Amino acid sequence: MKYLIEFTNNGALAISIIACFLAQLIKVFTGKEKRFDIKRITTSGGMPSSHTSFVTSLATVVGIVDGFNSTNFAIAVVFALIVMYDAAGVRRAVGKQATILNQMLEDLQHGKLIQNEKLKELIGHTPFEVLGGAILGIVVALILM
Repeated sequence: MKYLIEFTNNGALAISIIACFLAQLIKVFTGKEKRFDIKRITTSGGMPSSHTSFVTSLATVVGIVDGFNSTNFAIAVVFALIVMYDAAGVRRAVGKQATILNQMLEDLQHGKLIQNEKLKELIGHTPFEVLGGAILGIVVALILM
């Protein structure tokens, strides 16, 4: 029970979760179609990057609490940079592959050879989306600390 209480009283975790949730909420209004879409609250990809908001808010809180010259801050920043690289690099490449596969599927369907469900294309982030998530995460941490 003690661990559950400690877990629920963890301010750094709470702030990070709030930053992540706010990023997902903003996505409802920032899709490609420029219209309100509640389904986007649970999707990956899009502006801003919730993964980036999550980790940059954590790194910011760790820096404020433990000091920006602490080992804990260095660990949090390295972790954040890896997540951000993955969001903008690897996951973006997977999204481009999905686009190509979907185009191939569409081409095949015109010949009535196969019918299949399209792959999800919004997996990764553009560098701009990652930057937006980073700014949001830092701002949320600074406001809530």
